[in-house]
Amino acid sequence: MSDKLLHVYHRLPTPAQWAAATAMGVYLRRWRYGKETEALVAATLERDHWTPEQWRQYQQERLAFVLHRAATQVPFYREHWSRRRQAGDTRSWEYLEHWPILEKESVRENPKAFLADDVDIRRMYPEHTSGTTGKPLKLWWSRKTVREWYALNEARSRRWYGISRKDRWAIIGGRVVTPASRRTPPFWIWNSALRQLYMSSYHLAPDLVPAYLDALRRYDVTYVFGYSSSLHALADTALRLGRKDVRLAVAITNAEPLLDHQRHTIEAAFRCPVRETYGLAEIVAGASECEHGRLHLWPEVGLVEALDGDRTVPPGAVGDMISTSLLNADMPLIRYRTGDAVRLSSHECRCRRHLPGVDALEGRCDDLVVMQDGRRVGRLDPVFKHGLAVAEAQIVQETFTRFRVKYVPARAAGLGLEEELRHRLRDYLGSVDVVCERVDQVPRTAHGKFRAVVSHLSRTNRQPAAS
Repeated sequence: MSDKLLHVYHRLPTPAQWAAATAMGVYLRRWRYGKETEALVAATLERDHWTPEQWRQYQQERLAFVLHRAATQVPFYREHWSRRRQAGDTRSWEYLEHWPILEKESVRENPKAFLADDVDIRRMYPEHTSGTTGKPLKLWWSRKTVREWYALNEARSRRWYGISRKDRWAIIGGRVVTPASRRTPPFWIWNSALRQLYMSSYHLAPDLVPAYLDALRRYDVTYVFGYSSSLHALADTALRLGRKDVRLAVAITNAEPLLDHQRHTIEAAFRCPVRETYGLAEIVAGASECEHGRLHLWPEVGLVEALDGDRTVPPGAVGDMISTSLLNADMPLIRYRTGDAVRLSSHECRCRRHLPGVDALEGRCDDLVVMQDGRRVGRLDPVFKHGLAVAEAQIVQETFTRFRVKYVPARAAGLGLEEELRHRLRDYLGSVDVVCERVDQVPRTAHGKFRAVVSHLSRTNRQPAAS
């Protein structure tokens, strides 16, 4: 929403705002769902039980089509291969490994260059995303791509969990619902077209969270979807106040890594399973968690590689997630660096689905700290477990050897908390300098996301210094 429209929206009375939200919901529903949706969902659930060989063949056939389309009909890639030919490079674009890694900045600079020649941009759905960088990225989806994507979401982010888009649900997201300065509810808006209670992630102050819990009960919400940190904030307050009046079918997290302590708190508060999901507006990768706690990639969406530089890392090792569009062939992104880190799995899951497994999504690559000896360390949340009196905390890597811990103390915090933080972090990272900074709240990104670990070392400076 533009600044001008946002200004007009905030001047409307609440009923008019809710009517505007529902009108937008009607528009989105028409794009996302149609008479073919149930057939697409059924086909997705059937593919869940394909054999690995069926999936390999499917991806290879689709990849061949996408690479040919990109090299011959997408201006950015057509020009790339033309320059290669002029330079005497005879390598074939039919092999994925011959394609260069695509950085986000290339897409950001000229997004229309990634659209195929035969598409009509006026008939496509425009999507804008900025992620954690704050820099906008423009994308376009055809109606066919939109409906296939949302059918995958319906199958693997709802039907797996015994729910559907017909259930009443709440989402806690980063869109502006009401001015951040507001201190009285509502901090949400009801979109009847999507049966959705859209709740602001910007008003989750401890004294305001009870109002969110009241709204979940009042609107008879079946499940919630949102940032891991936001759902944890709701759950932590519910447990602290002894509230048992909000019970959910499932809590679904997205956009942030789900930490173990967050999962346990949400499960205890809402007496429901917690399932992690992963998706990108670029539509190059998607994943969801099955009933046995394993994340599974969606092979129809993209072909995922885990790389360390130019080297493919083995299953179980952390690598940069590089993904190639398979679903969206109208704006294909080939070997696109997502900015996230992943550990792929080679183990068969007890759910018997033969979808590729993921041991962990480690968060953004910039959320991995890099040590002097070359180690890349993620998932530092165990530092804050085992009774440490911290409500929330963020580890910031300033140099290879200096770290800052921004923390919000819990009510029971004692005088030795900062020394204990230093001791625990050094147990994981070795002899490093640790500065502890007490804050009222760990700062969020522009879209309200919480980052547990932030590295200030740029990608070009992430190699350890020579000894």
